[in-house]
Amino acid sequence: MKIVLIGGSGFVGTHLIDRLLEIPGIDVLNIDKNNSEKYPELTRIGNVMDWQTLAHHSKGGNVAVLLAAEHRDDVSPTSLYYDINVEGMRNTLKAMDANGIKRLIFTSSVAVYGLDKDNPNETAAIDPFNDYGKSKWQAEQVLNVWYRNHPDWDISIIRPTVIFGEGNRGNVYNLLKQIAGGQFMMIGKGNNKKSMSYIGNIVTFIAFLIEKKTIGYEIYNYADQPDFTTKDLVRHTGEILGKKIPTARIPYWLGMMGGYGFDTLAFITRKKLNISSVRVKKFCATTQFDVGKVQASGFVPPFTLKEGLKRMLEMEFSNANNRQDTTNR
Repeated sequence: MKIVLIGGSGFVGTHLIDRLLEIPGIDVLNIDKNNSEKYPELTRIGNVMDWQTLAHHSKGGNVAVLLAAEHRDDVSPTSLYYDINVEGMRNTLKAMDANGIKRLIFTSSVAVYGLDKDNPNETAAIDPFNDYGKSKWQAEQVLNVWYRNHPDWDISIIRPTVIFGEGNRGNVYNLLKQIAGGQFMMIGKGNNKKSMSYIGNIVTFIAFLIEKKTIGYEIYNYADQPDFTTKDLVRHTGEILGKKIPTARIPYWLGMMGGYGFDTLAFITRKKLNISSVRVKKFCATTQFDVGKVQASGFVPPFTLKEGLKRMLEMEFSNANNRQDTTNR
């Protein structure tokens, strides 16, 4: 079986290649606009905006996994979300159709539900609050229309929560870095629950779907259980690293004021900053999602959420690694 990853040079794609190469009888090809640092020999340069290049490189494939996306909070212009996430979907389907590939796994996002929802399942109302979520939902709609006209295809949509793990440099990494460095200050009370996905589990679930070999159209929320509150995440981080975490808190309204201040600074300097009003809002929001469908599928994640957190923290922020980083510098 030949698996074609589209946009697999980044964090999730690299871990997914690691996992797929462990499965006998599977060949992997990665198509990305950037070369893979770890797997350059498996990578061909191609862009989701160019369906002909996608079609050329994906010949002989059996399953496509679409990972390519614009996902940062501060992408400018916002039209890039729709160019990459929506038009990229159309181009991927066109390339697959040209090569007779009828199996697709698409990583969407729980951002399609919006913020502070009441534990939504896959049938819940769609209410994205930003352009990223809106573009992911539009990509799903493109895929839904395609499936209605191609009912013999096997399409799986995964809506993961925030993904963290070794090698990630996203919002979770920045938060853990602040905690590990003693620079963290809680915004709000910290009782909001945060569904999270450990990279070792999400890529194993993708591999599970590849091997499942069913025909149909399925949507899965993905998060690892049980959900942590923000206070839980901070406490576990302190315990794993053996650090005393500051207990100071600031009110939510003050945190948002600070976020708007950083928005203004980013606009004036034309620089992308790690703090923004959107990130403060997301940090304080409840992002909890129903994952009963994944649990009913028979999938068993190889790691608990706390084990995943421990693996990331020990690799990224352990004293041994910190000493090594200092020595290297």
